[in-house]
Amino acid sequence: MKNLRRWLAGLLLGLTVSADPVSTAGTTPPGGADDLPRVWVVVGAEGESEFGVRFRSQAAHWTNACFKAGVECRVLGVADPGAESDRDQLHRMIQAEPTNGIVPLWIVLIGHGTWDGHEAKFNLRGPDLSASELAQWLKPNSRPLAVINTAAASAPWIPALTGPRRVVITATRSGDEQNATRLGDALAEAIADPSGDLDQDGQTSLLEAFLKASARTAEWYQTAGRLATEHALIDDNGDGMGTPAAWFRGTRATRTAADGARLDGSVARQFVLLRSPLEQKMTATQRTRRDAVELELSRLRERRPASPNDAYYRKVEALALELARLQPQASP
Repeated sequence: MKNLRRWLAGLLLGLTVSADPVSTAGTTPPGGADDLPRVWVVVGAEGESEFGVRFRSQAAHWTNACFKAGVECRVLGVADPGAESDRDQLHRMIQAEPTNGIVPLWIVLIGHGTWDGHEAKFNLRGPDLSASELAQWLKPNSRPLAVINTAAASAPWIPALTGPRRVVITATRSGDEQNATRLGDALAEAIADPSGDLDQDGQTSLLEAFLKASARTAEWYQTAGRLATEHALIDDNGDGMGTPAAWFRGTRATRTAADGARLDGSVARQFVLLRSPLEQKMTATQRTRRDAVELELSRLRERRPASPNDAYYRKVEALALELARLQPQASP
């Protein structure tokens, strides 16, 4: 896919978060777009003050990235708590959202998590949020959805929330990894970092940010001389299993998915916060069709026969030509 697309084609301390629990950032990029993602950043209970500083810094990074992208960002859990709990506010926000369409919804959970062997929870001020509760609230949703849980013991959120057109990222590979995590810090910095652009298409996708953040997290433990107590996973093929960053070569997973499911990564690669100038030239309709064609081509390549025949190459050629027609041209 990388070759096809190439061929075919801060002040954190000064950042002000509104006293209202819902703060917005950003303006529409040049040319406009009606499929810009909506990003919700949920900051959990800090527990200790040092974590509060880190969590707010992560939220600031996300807000700054959204501002650069012209994307609406809602921050929950930073303002002084009111009569309504953070959990109930999140529920109300979800209930008010359209359940279908092409506008992606990103939910970023920053904080601590727990796992008692039966239920995984994200710690909020007031009542906690369980994976099963969020899954139930989002059950009617058929929009593109990303749930990014950077807390400890977050792995059980993958089987609870997996589904079509969904990306689920967790900081851990099991509920038993219950130490405080570092992935959230690295991911907040990587989401708009151009150095994370592995496929050289001028933008950093959610998949690429996950890969870069996972590498930075591993480096942190190595530099600190500590045994890694977190191992992040990404799931976007609906099988609820998840794939670690180490199983990717570039932006492509190298392990066979269970039960013939599509490999993880193809959908997350299409979730982009800060779009490239070329991407901004495309209409929402063009992007939607482009994404569908790319997924079809990826699926075709995954099922590539041992001895490709003329029929296989004809399908590849037809999809490649359609991608070429959809790709905007760079300005001279």
